[in-house]
Amino acid sequence: MTRKAFKYRLYPTQPQHKDLERTLALCRQLYNAALQERREAYQKAGKTVGFYEQKRWLPEIRTELPEYKGIHSQVLQNVIERVDKAFQGFFRRVRAGQKAGYPRFKGRERYDSFTFPQAGQTGVKLQEGGKRVLIYGIGSVKVKLHRPLEGRLKAATVKREGEHWYLVFTCEVEPRPLPSSDQAIGIDLGTNPHFLVTSEGEMVEAPRYYQKTQAKLARAQHSLSRRKRGSSRRKQAQRQVAKLHRKIANQRKDFHHKIARRLVNEYGTIVHEDLNILGLARTRLAKGVLDAGWGRFLQILAYKAEEAGRRVIKVDPKYTSQDCPVCGHRERKPLWVREFRCSGCGGHFHRDVAAAINILAKARTEPSGMGTAWAVP
Repeated sequence: MTRKAFKYRLYPTQPQHKDLERTLALCRQLYNAALQERREAYQKAGKTVGFYEQKRWLPEIRTELPEYKGIHSQVLQNVIERVDKAFQGFFRRVRAGQKAGYPRFKGRERYDSFTFPQAGQTGVKLQEGGKRVLIYGIGSVKVKLHRPLEGRLKAATVKREGEHWYLVFTCEVEPRPLPSSDQAIGIDLGTNPHFLVTSEGEMVEAPRYYQKTQAKLARAQHSLSRRKRGSSRRKQAQRQVAKLHRKIANQRKDFHHKIARRLVNEYGTIVHEDLNILGLARTRLAKGVLDAGWGRFLQILAYKAEEAGRRVIKVDPKYTSQDCPVCGHRERKPLWVREFRCSGCGGHFHRDVAAAINILAKARTEPSGMGTAWAVP
């Protein structure tokens, strides 16, 4: 069994919108209070407060603070669990010697969801006809089920994105692998003009959604900077900037899903470079790398491949754009030279196609590769 998320748009009425905002605000207050309790316990007494100890206080909180009675008990437990996970992540990073990042208090814009962990049993229920959903503490809310739910419902998260509300169902589904395929392909990721080039010579143009919207975004941000803090016009300008960023993110995500789906449907094995994306995002290539969204694309590709029973293999990126895919002769050339001409064998390739062929070939030779069950074209 695998877990799959289904995201649907909610259309709350004005009173329901206020109830959703109130629920978020109360959950955020509880989160900050639980975080404060842990910080003070350690600072003043050197004591660590755990998840179960904080969870035992919830019945008393609901008794003393009537506003929390309208929130499902499991939603409040999930808030405490989020605090606990934040500290678990902090201590894990400390042990690993990484930049720890102590858990922070959440402002209004940094806390945007609440979760029903057992939505299949209580808290959230789809009503007959599939056009409305009953949410505990909110009521019957209009929902647009643009695709049917699959599998067994496990959890549901109500999420705010800008001015819109969404309901995200997490379901356990049976994996549905695609028919087996012996086809293998190497892909070389880029920023401009091509997002992706394959070992078969296909070139997918980079959409560059951020760069195309940059002028409009700059005007919106300039308008925001001129507004007085706390004013209604500033809030309106903030919403406009957020709307533009959200549109760019949605366009990029849609593009990634479509490309990943096509690759997974056509090939049994997909090979790509094991790129240090965070490192590249700190170089002069940062704008192009972040606009391309390589990290998110590779995540989408990996989970789609796992669901379909395909393989995704990462290989060392060293010298993939400098080696001749025919004779292996290595020749260092600046990146702006896009045609690869081998002085050893006279081979002539587009540089990115040559890199994609080398990436595919590396999957066979590296220890973590694909073995010898197939031949590199």
